[in-house]
Amino acid sequence: MGSRGRRDSRLGDQTGRTSSAESNLIYQSLQPEDILAAVESLGYRCDGRTLALNSYENRVYRIGLEDASPLVAKFYRPGRWSDAAIGEEHAFATELAAAELPVVAPLAHEGATLHHRGPFRFALYPSRGGRAPELDDLDLLEQLGRFVARIHLTGERSRFRHRPTLDLQSHGIESHDFLLDAGFIPEDLTEAYSSLCTHLFERVRDCYERAGSSRLIRLHGDFHPGNVLVLDEQVHIVDLDDTRTGPAVQDLWMFLSGDREEQTPQLAKLLAGYTEFRRFDARELHLVEALRTLRIMHYAAWLARRWDDPAFKIAFPWFATHRYWEDHVLALREQAALMEEEPLTWLEE
Repeated sequence: MGSRGRRDSRLGDQTGRTSSAESNLIYQSLQPEDILAAVESLGYRCDGRTLALNSYENRVYRIGLEDASPLVAKFYRPGRWSDAAIGEEHAFATELAAAELPVVAPLAHEGATLHHRGPFRFALYPSRGGRAPELDDLDLLEQLGRFVARIHLTGERSRFRHRPTLDLQSHGIESHDFLLDAGFIPEDLTEAYSSLCTHLFERVRDCYERAGSSRLIRLHGDFHPGNVLVLDEQVHIVDLDDTRTGPAVQDLWMFLSGDREEQTPQLAKLLAGYTEFRRFDARELHLVEALRTLRIMHYAAWLARRWDDPAFKIAFPWFATHRYWEDHVLALREQAALMEEEPLTWLEE
């Protein structure tokens, strides 16, 4: 598979439900003194140190405190999620932490985890450090498999009412329509892109049909190496901002890398850990390349929806180039072929 497709498939998954220009204007009003004032409004004493962390959809900062460990303050992009949807994110993270999973959950103040100040909604988290996991560490993959299974055991106990479902409509069709309607696809690639997407949508439907009636549960939703922090023997799972309903394999496939020969033992280790706690339906392996395809499409549409944000132009300067769209179409063509191949094999022990 092409390098562009692999890289895109592991990046953050976003919904893009708000006016980008409106959000950008509001974000420009978020100054360091406003960040500190928001944190101090909850009774903390800041020491003046702020460090912007790697986040584009929201604004996230490490905040130094006087006589206490630092906190992380997350300011939500205005208009993207409703308060009820954010509340479900926080409740799920808190539920997982209460189940003794290493999920970094928001801190409560007077019983609330979502706070308001001016035009912003924000949450505070304990600061946790670490590095992304090495995907060739098979023992760590087995441990992550155990964590995912336990997340899913909790996730299947109830349902989201305000969070979306990962499906073809939201990630594929809506992404295709937005990119064409907004004019992001170069004119000389428009026909090829549109006809290719028609073919891709049929292949995605075929994959779902072969997978059968997969059970949909509450997921982390964006479980990739960047949202796992490893420090010595300690693992921390962060950022449930994209938690949603979907098939269990969504929280597993992003830890598979390389070609089929490399992915097979990785999958075996992930599922060896997973099945210690929860049964895995092997038919869901038919969804791996379909989900990767939808993620690649949705990632491109996310960048397009946020292109008015100056932070995106700085971080992703290659997005506006013709070469990017050529590579994007090539990656999707590769996905069309991969969805017609047999899925990864796993022999349940």
